[in-house]
Amino acid sequence: MEHVSGSIEVICGSMFCGKTEELIRRIRRAVIARKKVQVFKPSIDMRYNTEKVTSHAGNDFEAMPIEKASEILDNLKTETEVVGIDEAQFLGEEIVDVVKTLAEKNIRVIVAGLDQDFRGEPFGSMPILLSIAEKVEKLQAICMVCGEPASRTQRIVNGHPAHYHDPVVIVGASELYEARCRKHHEVPRD
Repeated sequence: MEHVSGSIEVICGSMFCGKTEELIRRIRRAVIARKKVQVFKPSIDMRYNTEKVTSHAGNDFEAMPIEKASEILDNLKTETEVVGIDEAQFLGEEIVDVVKTLAEKNIRVIVAGLDQDFRGEPFGSMPILLSIAEKVEKLQAICMVCGEPASRTQRIVNGHPAHYHDPVVIVGASELYEARCRKHHEVPRD
């Protein structure tokens, strides 16, 4: 059956909730269905491999690193039917128009990203992507304090919660961040 309309799917949540794992799972299923797939990731994310999206669990899939969202359209192959985009919160406002353009070209777009920054506030263009998507899945991690479901990302600096006025973008993994529930998420303001 031919794919006749584009769509936007967004996978969001805190760090360590399985966003990239779910993106990879959906991409692999598209490959099994013999769909032509391309995956993109911001070049700022060099935690595991510069040319792969890699989950914290170690699963990966080949991806093209990009500096800005418009490079997705510049590098889009004519035959591509499914586009995966990891860490979309790092791709600025331009990602919204790029995702819309892809969907209008009858491409299935699967976007993964943090919906909140370390402060617990909306992150980048993710709120807009969430609102224009046909399908949204918000995943939860496990709170590192109490073991309850976690929807927030706690940044840790020298063993203490990061201050509200610290920079929003610092790429890292478990050495800088923890998943936290609402009750145990701390963002000192003074």
